[in-house]
Amino acid sequence: MWLNQNKHHESMGDRKSLFQTIGDHIQAERVLYPGSYVDVSPSFVFPAVTYVDADKRAAAFFTDEEGVTELIHADPESPPQPRFSFLHRDYTTDLGLADASFDLLVSLYAGFISEACTDALRIGGTLLVNPSHGDAAMAALDPRYQLSGVIMNAGGGYGIITEDLDTYLIPKEPTTLTRASLRESGRGVKYTKSAFAYLFTRVQ
Repeated sequence: MWLNQNKHHESMGDRKSLFQTIGDHIQAERVLYPGSYVDVSPSFVFPAVTYVDADKRAAAFFTDEEGVTELIHADPESPPQPRFSFLHRDYTTDLGLADASFDLLVSLYAGFISEACTDALRIGGTLLVNPSHGDAAMAALDPRYQLSGVIMNAGGGYGIITEDLDTYLIPKEPTTLTRASLRESGRGVKYTKSAFAYLFTRVQ
């Protein structure tokens, strides 16, 4: 396999603890990860993950299913029978996924995933989204979502805040955010309180 476990952690960062924290906080079995590249960290925690990426290197990585399985099993805490699939596609196109078929939608550093992929997330499911590229701000404008947690990163570990959520996602600069303005800028919004990422519950 062209990317061993150490190289995987070096290239993607060890996000296992992030997904462990989320897994302890919500009930989720089926995960959709658009823009994943070769980050298989969710498979260290959740039993079924669908990865999506248009990059040829990601396609080459996931073509070696035996090697990916070996990489996941190298972590002693991974699910006993992890299931994963890979779609070599642009996530903004039709992925052929059934509506409401996932419990967790992951949006990390990959654009406006919440706009393109929310239909695949079940009502009551969770969107994990970081501020990069403005997708957290986009989700905050989306009536289908309600902020349910704020993820903080301190000392290499993660924690989830669920109180006083109305004090988060407040822009530092007075501005009127719209879906169009976020798409045009393609950048994250600076908030009065910074956070690593946010959890939104799909409510409609």
